[in-house]
Amino acid sequence: MASFQENGNIHDFQEFVKEVYFLPNDRDYELSEMLNNIQRHAMRCIKGIRQGNAEKTKVNALISLSWFSSTMSRLHIDVEDAVWQRFPYLCSYCGKAPCECKKNAVQGRKKVIIDESKRPKTMREFQEMFNKIYPASARTLEIAGLHLAEELGELSEAVWTFRGERRYCDLEIAVKEAADYYSTVMSVFNSLNVDVAGELSKLFFNNCHVCHKAPCECPYRFVRRFK
Repeated sequence: MASFQENGNIHDFQEFVKEVYFLPNDRDYELSEMLNNIQRHAMRCIKGIRQGNAEKTKVNALISLSWFSSTMSRLHIDVEDAVWQRFPYLCSYCGKAPCECKKNAVQGRKKVIIDESKRPKTMREFQEMFNKIYPASARTLEIAGLHLAEELGELSEAVWTFRGERRYCDLEIAVKEAADYYSTVMSVFNSLNVDVAGELSKLFFNNCHVCHKAPCECPYRFVRRFK
């Protein structure tokens, strides 16, 4: 039986998703469809924000994160490494924690020094890290949702630029945009005061959260219509 434990790290979750979903996703879905599923559930998450429906927002953000993890495995991108290299307990732009971009009208991305001793060991610690860099108290949930939509567009654009030219300099940009997506979805969860690791462990306690098989046996038609 495959499951995600709440004390697991980002890499553990990516490996869980790979064990349960990689085979059916590899057989049934083009890369464009996988990106679409990240976006489809993220947009439902944002619709939940507009409707004031916290449960809809949370569940769809969790499923979007699952599709994201599977898509990154398709591209052989290690999500945890990408996130840490981009956000080493510092804002990726101003290099401060908490972020001072708005306060100081920062112009141009600063070079950051990575202190490996600060690297979070669990997904929960990564979520706490993001709340220290980008405090939930400094923004509204609606702003967090808008930022998520923005980063989704940039991730998709970066992936298709790489796939169009097959240049590895473009893949490096996609890796950075993947980390930015992760940052913004954590901001949504922090604004909701949701413990991501705890919720994922409850959702994925026994293989696929719907059919409870590993690999997942949910029919393609069902997944396309899943809400």
